[in-house]
Amino acid sequence: MGLDLTAYLDRIGIAGPVSADLDTLRNVVAAHGRSIPFENLDPLLGIPVADLSAEALADKLITRRRGGYCYEHNGLLGYALDELGYGVDRLAGRVVWMKAPDAPLPALTHNVLAVTVPGEAGRFLVDVGFGGQTLSSPIRMQTGAVQQTRHEPYRLTEVPTLGAPVYELAAQVRGQWQPLYRFTAVPQPRIDLEVGSWYVSTHPGGIFVVGLTAALVTDDARMNLRGRNLAIHRHDGTEKIRFDTATQVLEALTARFGINLSDLDGVDVEARLAQVLDS
Repeated sequence: MGLDLTAYLDRIGIAGPVSADLDTLRNVVAAHGRSIPFENLDPLLGIPVADLSAEALADKLITRRRGGYCYEHNGLLGYALDELGYGVDRLAGRVVWMKAPDAPLPALTHNVLAVTVPGEAGRFLVDVGFGGQTLSSPIRMQTGAVQQTRHEPYRLTEVPTLGAPVYELAAQVRGQWQPLYRFTAVPQPRIDLEVGSWYVSTHPGGIFVVGLTAALVTDDARMNLRGRNLAIHRHDGTEKIRFDTATQVLEALTARFGINLSDLDGVDVEARLAQVLDS
C-alpha cells in the first residue's frame, strides 16, 4: 500500500489542490518542519525503529501524532513526494556536525532525499530530518554556490575522494561555516536504510539511546531540546531555558513540540527522562 496523501497533507496543515512543482515542494518542506517534531523517544525508551514502510511511518507520525528522526521524517516525506509525482532518490550520509577534523569517519547513519521536480533542471537536496539544524528549504544539488533557505545560508562542496563523488553540506551558523554531513548521490535500497535506522536506535552508546533530543523548525525560529536544556534560536538572538524536573520536560515535549505522549501510555517516560536530564 502507498501513503494516504490526504492524511499526510492534513497532518502538516496543507489544504487544497497541490501539484508537483517547485513552489509546492518548498511549501511541503516548510509545513512538514513546523508540524512534525524531531524526537528520539522510541530509541530512548528501548523501542527499535526498524520498519520504514509507508504504513509504519504513517501510523506513528500521522495517526499517532508522534515525531521521529531522519529515517522516519525523510522516509515519510519521500513517500508523500512519490505520491505527488516528484522523482525521489533516498541517499545515505555520514554526520560530521561538531566532529573534530581528525576524528574517525562516522558510519552511514543519516538519510536525505534527492528530488527531481518536473520542469526543473537538476535535482534538489531535501532534508527534514536533521533536527534543529535541518534544511528549512530545498536547495539545488549544485556545489560552490551559497544558497539561502528560510533560515540560514547553506552550501554544498565536493570532498576529494578516489571513488564516487562525496558531497558535504555546511550551514552558516553565527557567521561561521559549519559542516553538517557528507553523502553520495547513490540511491539506497530500503533494507540498507532500515539497517542504519536499527543501528542508531539500538546501539548502546548511540546519542539517540542515551539522551533526549527534540527539535522543531518554525517560520521564525529553531527550537532545540537536549535533556533539560531548551534553546530557541531566532534571528535576533537565542533564548535558553533550563528545566528543573523531568515533569517540566514532559510538559515542554507536549506543549512546545506537540508530541502526543499518550501514545506511550504504559511506559514510564518521566522516570527515563529523569535519568538523562543532563545527558
